Amino acid sequence: MEEHHIARRGLVLGSLALMVSGCTLALRQAAEPISSAFAPRRGLSPRYRRQRVRYYGNEPAGTIVVDTSQRFLYAVEADGWATRYGVGVGEQGLSFKGTATVDRKADWPSWTPTANMMKRKPRLVQYAGGVPGGPNNPLGARALYLFRDRRDTHFRIHGTNEPWTIGTAVSNGCIRLINDDIIDLYDRTPLGTTVVVV
Repeated sequence: MEEHHIARRGLVLGSLALMVSGCTLALRQAAEPISSAFAPRRGLSPRYRRQRVRYYGNEPAGTIVVDTSQRFLYAVEADGWATRYGVGVGEQGLSFKGTATVDRKADWPSWTPTANMMKRKPRLVQYAGGVPGGPNNPLGARALYLFRDRRDTHFRIHGTNEPWTIGTAVSNGCIRLINDDIIDLYDRTPLGTTVVVV
């Protein structure tokens, strides 16, 4: 009986996280409760698991490159290598493209819907004051904030509790990784890092 109560609470909290996310898909029926921000990689295709790969682009080591069509993010390393992560990207028409820099980083970030998000989805107005960071926050365990010309683009590279969305175009424009991967990327990414989204 106690297990059922805990699972139900997890379902409710997980559903809230899905509902309020400005960088996630619309509320969907959850098949099972979300009990942890570091849920098993169930639902994550092996294709999108983190791995070290050869990199043939021209970007210098230290650059982050996001290939939105292939759903991969590359942390470019020296000597023609990169760590590749599977990502979820924005729906058509909502994706960020171009070059930005990481001018802010946050550990268990809070989330506040933008004015445009609330205009598109009026139900988000109730969260205009923000949602505190934590295991059920839509931005997950970490966030890298993308700026252009010292101005916040309102696009993020962030974590997610929804591993089944990696490899798809489902968000309102942000780039999402599973929480284990965003922590790895966050730890290796200094402020000022160049991000190229193609």
